Amino acid sequence: MMLKCCYSPAVVFILTLVLGAANATAQKYPPLQSVDAVDLSRYLGVWYQIANTPNWFQKKCISDTSATYTRSNDGAGIEVLNACRTQKGIEEANGYARIVDHESNSKLEVSFFSILGWRPVWGDYWIIDLAEDYSWVIVGEPGRKYAWILARTQTLEPNLQQQLEQRLADQGYDISSLQRLPHAAAPDTR
Repeated sequence: MMLKCCYSPAVVFILTLVLGAANATAQKYPPLQSVDAVDLSRYLGVWYQIANTPNWFQKKCISDTSATYTRSNDGAGIEVLNACRTQKGIEEANGYARIVDHESNSKLEVSFFSILGWRPVWGDYWIIDLAEDYSWVIVGEPGRKYAWILARTQTLEPNLQQQLEQRLADQGYDISSLQRLPHAAAPDTR
């Protein structure tokens, strides 16, 4: 069963407060560094969540969390489809990412709320580490409140995963609360 996710005005208000607080905490750390360059054509496709910092908008997810990125019809941005398994089945959230840093393509903003095509709330999505072969990526935001380790496969070799988690710590993230949700053993058929 596929469920579509939608956000009420109260959720948008809370998200705005959370993102504002995250940006305020960025003052405690040196500026977050993003990668020098991202080839968006190579970045598109399916990514599986390996680990993430806890957040309210994914709290119902229990497994099989993924993000699928495709070029938007206008060619200016990226369509985002986040999905995960909850107790009730698969939930999806559709969003849109716009490029903020056109020199590197490593700093984007993502919105999952739209009112007649207008997107009033945006969250930072910075690519802070990326494998040369685009097999894994670390995504974060300047306040160090949210971070994700994503991969093209549903699992990573344990030593590599540990190294990526350490890279998050080196960037100022508290990795003691990282969540590592499982993926189904069967190959993904999406």
